[in-house]
Amino acid sequence: MSEQLDLNLLRVFDALLRDGSVTAAAERLHLSIPATSRALGRLRRAMGDPILVRAGRGLAPTPFALHTAPRVRSLLEEAASLVNTEFSLAALDRTFTIRINDGVAATLATAAAEATAAAAPGVTLRFVAEGSESAEALRDGSIDLDIGVGTHPAPDIRSTVLYRERLVAAVRADSPLGRHRRPTLAQLCHHPHVSASRRGLARGPLDDVLAAAGLHRHVAAVVPTAAVAALVIASSPYVGLLPQRLAEQYAGALGLRWFPVPADLPELDVRLSWHARLDADPAQQWLRTTLRDALP
Repeated sequence: MSEQLDLNLLRVFDALLRDGSVTAAAERLHLSIPATSRALGRLRRAMGDPILVRAGRGLAPTPFALHTAPRVRSLLEEAASLVNTEFSLAALDRTFTIRINDGVAATLATAAAEATAAAAPGVTLRFVAEGSESAEALRDGSIDLDIGVGTHPAPDIRSTVLYRERLVAAVRADSPLGRHRRPTLAQLCHHPHVSASRRGLARGPLDDVLAAAGLHRHVAAVVPTAAVAALVIASSPYVGLLPQRLAEQYAGALGLRWFPVPADLPELDVRLSWHARLDADPAQQWLRTTLRDALP
């Protein structure tokens, strides 16, 4: 490569990928458009890739640029943490990407966004859906935090329990099952069930309990998330298991009734995970504390 990459060029790369426009990137960086265009030329020579290519009236990033962008953003954040000895929430201008399932997001996202905006109005929380539970997205900077059930058993991933969750049964408020204050397992089995499973599984811990009692339930539908299950329950005769926080917060609005399951079902640890390189980052430390404090 004839050109050498430095932090200023990486900042231009990051701005170009964020905005997809030389003009917008120039405005973000307070540079002239010709200077930004020259920097793009240097980036292309240094990286051996076009970075942005013409697509209709705009510019589109190349696959190489899309793959490289999270790593560049991570490098810039690490560099900023080395030189920014004074940390000001009021001046913080940053987007945090948080991987989360919609059942947890439904009970946390609003409170987290409000708490964040009150202290740091320049911060954006970008919630993205679970696609895989791989730790690679934390390592390469594609996501800043991961919130969900399960762990990342790797020495470079930090994790803490946000809260413990238990599952409760829910039905539409006018369901015959809803007339019972504490329905029995047998009564639960008299109604069709909807199951929430990202992997499409119809069987879960409840089925083991039922089998031990000589009972069986009919799972009529399997949906990917608890939030979708709640909507299905609200518009059908189905019964389903929901996280208690989700049921408590939305039962009234959705016209649901929920009640404890008369079985010893395992409680779920909802964990907050991040990469070790961001352990001491003051902005990340503040966000992690804010998320814990925002729990309803």
